[in-house]
Amino acid sequence: MSPSFFLVPLISVVFLALARASELASAGSTITLNGIPYYVPGTPFASRPNFQAHTLGNKTTVLGGLVPITVVTTSSVNFNLVDLQTTIKGFKESDDVWQTGFLSAVYIEVHGPGLYSVFPKSARLLGAVASITSTRVSSGSSKFPPGPYFISPTGDLYQPYRLYGDISGDFTQPLAPAAEAVEGESYVALPVTVPGIDSPGVAVPSRLYYTKTAKKPLAGVRIAIKDIYDIAGVRTSDGNRAFYGLYPPKTENSVPVQRLIDAGAVLVGKIKTSQFANGEVATADWVDYHAPFNPRGDGYQDPSSSSSGAGSAIASYPWLDLALGSDTGGSVRGPSQVSGVYGNRPSHGLVPLTGVMPLAPQLDTAGFLTRDPIIWADAAKVLYAGLPFYKKYPKKLQTISFPIPGIVSTNPVKAESDAIVLSFLAKLEGFLSTKATALNYTALWDTTKPDPNLPSLAILLNRTYPTLISKEETKNVRDPFFADYAAAHDGRRPFIDPVPLVRWAFGDSLPASELDVAVANKTLFKNWWETHIVSNDSITCSDTLFVYTSGVNILYRNLYGPGPSPPFGFGDDQISIYAEIPDMVVPLGDAAYNSTVTLHSEVLPVSVDLMAAKGCDGMIFQLVEDLYAAGIVSKPQAGGTTKGGEILLRRNSM
Repeated sequence: MSPSFFLVPLISVVFLALARASELASAGSTITLNGIPYYVPGTPFASRPNFQAHTLGNKTTVLGGLVPITVVTTSSVNFNLVDLQTTIKGFKESDDVWQTGFLSAVYIEVHGPGLYSVFPKSARLLGAVASITSTRVSSGSSKFPPGPYFISPTGDLYQPYRLYGDISGDFTQPLAPAAEAVEGESYVALPVTVPGIDSPGVAVPSRLYYTKTAKKPLAGVRIAIKDIYDIAGVRTSDGNRAFYGLYPPKTENSVPVQRLIDAGAVLVGKIKTSQFANGEVATADWVDYHAPFNPRGDGYQDPSSSSSGAGSAIASYPWLDLALGSDTGGSVRGPSQVSGVYGNRPSHGLVPLTGVMPLAPQLDTAGFLTRDPIIWADAAKVLYAGLPFYKKYPKKLQTISFPIPGIVSTNPVKAESDAIVLSFLAKLEGFLSTKATALNYTALWDTTKPDPNLPSLAILLNRTYPTLISKEETKNVRDPFFADYAAAHDGRRPFIDPVPLVRWAFGDSLPASELDVAVANKTLFKNWWETHIVSNDSITCSDTLFVYTSGVNILYRNLYGPGPSPPFGFGDDQISIYAEIPDMVVPLGDAAYNSTVTLHSEVLPVSVDLMAAKGCDGMIFQLVEDLYAAGIVSKPQAGGTTKGGEILLRRNSM
């Protein structure tokens, strides 16, 4: 059966001046092949003019001159038709961009000296009849990667990107490499939509183009970037429309983004953040941009924040491998927990945050969200350069605010969640050959605090977080933004969502000295934690491993809550932000609840958090890898549950 095609050319028009002619530049094309949409860049990847002329004949009239082909490369002179069939089968199994429509023709390049196998002019491959051309090129010749291509009548080869719809509303800007840029040097907003209500198209290249190496350990790993990180050639929004429109595209990548690009990661777009990385609740607080949809359960649970797009995208899209978020007070961990994916707040200071919007530099960190613990660790080795990994683990295991075995909650959701986390704890104890003990750190503080006149932790740290973020963000972000906007717009002030306004107003109400008090209280807690709770160890990095859980979070996005207020308080999830220690979310499964949206039993994710001494992130990454190898933890799937399945209101564009 012949493949079906549909072509839409994209033309970019640039008006230079009245006295000059307009410049027309191709922005590429959208092509539908066997019902699957693709984006084809306007600039060819490579050229093989002799191949087109003597192989395709009259096929060059298809698709305005473009013909879908498959490129196969080999260094074996014994590569034969059986090997070709095996290779093509592997393409189908390992890649979501390649499809049998690219079997109109097969071009085989044999790299190396000597005679090679002779192939028939055509063969049936996976049910399709493909014309075959093979040629030998010298081992010193430049190679281009195997996989799907479109070829022009002149032999220009174009790498297609498969287009996916953003069904969960996660992306602010899908991206593509700029045509004139060196690899990873600059990007442009993708000028493409896909049919349907979820019209923004996200373009992903074939996984077959990439081979991981020691220098490129993330080659082919598809990553989305939270829209507070600068990307060269693209504007940064920080979740605010006026901010996006005021400032020009960035000229450099932020340090974290550049490290990932240098390691081979494939940037597919920028994803939504709550405004200026403040914690916002869907519906009630998101004004400038619509909050992403959490795909789990009934599809109408809050996605948490501020790395909302990151958590939702990783939980929604099997074609996305990794997301880069940020965590100041829980902005990676919250979305990871409610989305049922892996996520980490690293030890503070592991990577410079140059080119990243600051919320509170004393607390800001860059972390990942992913479904794959192996990719998680590989990405950590890149981003946190020089981070040591450990294969020996602490024998001291402590739980924080954990359910008690034998005590069953009367709340069925909590009862099931408790059973899941207690089952994990028992397996973790067996794996580490130890027994967990409960840590009541608040009670320990009361008996060991450095000054007996100090209040409880709940009182001491009640205002620390809101003071730090409000005083720092007003100084570093708001004030220069307001000044620049007023200068450009006749003294006007830009629109700001309710949550940042309330938090900034709280900061304005405090004297400057309160920032020093907040920093001092944070430092006081950090020093106490390192003195009385955990120490570094030369064998295991940390002498203690900590486990806590947030349980199941049920928060409907269609319910209005009270108005926003400063984020006062202190809890288990804030230990890591003040102690500057790693805090990593590990998904475990799902617990059932009765949805008021679907009037049906649905399930939501259950997870635990692992913590250790500062700088011991690598120990936890390695531990999670080993737990995965032992079958104690698993890879959650994209979909309505961590085991996969339909996302309610899912559309075919997924």
